[in-house]
Amino acid sequence: MTRNRIHRPSRRRAESGFSMIEVLVALLVLAIGLLGFALLQTMNLRFTQSANHRTQAVNLASDLLDQMRSNRNDSAWYAATASFAAESIDVERCSRPTGEVDYIDNIERWQCQVVATLGPAASVEAAYEDGVVDIAIDWGGERWNEDAAEGASLYRVETRL
Repeated sequence: MTRNRIHRPSRRRAESGFSMIEVLVALLVLAIGLLGFALLQTMNLRFTQSANHRTQAVNLASDLLDQMRSNRNDSAWYAATASFAAESIDVERCSRPTGEVDYIDNIERWQCQVVATLGPAASVEAAYEDGVVDIAIDWGGERWNEDAAEGASLYRVETRL
């Protein structure tokens, strides 16, 4: 007759815990996950800034259009005067006029707002023809993205006054 023996694992297999390789693999997986999260946060910050600049460009274009609507007789003058090239506005000379403010002061204030909000690389092209106004604001907001299409940071609005 044979007796049933209870199989007991050897002492070596009975030890529990983690080996050094398992710990290193777990740390590697955690490090890769944290690096991915850091990249995600960086891209989120860039996209949020880009969206903020686009919103500001929309508001600035609307501000100029409102000025033109309030002075319809001088709309062509506003369009001709509002345009400027990148790096052409000196933010140091910008001030907030008080007291009596004329058209030139309004346009200079608006140009300073564009540069102060969107950066020195901002430029504006405005045109007026037969009651139709076309405003294009470019601020170079996606220069960090090499794959961005030309004019990716351009906001253009066309409306009839």
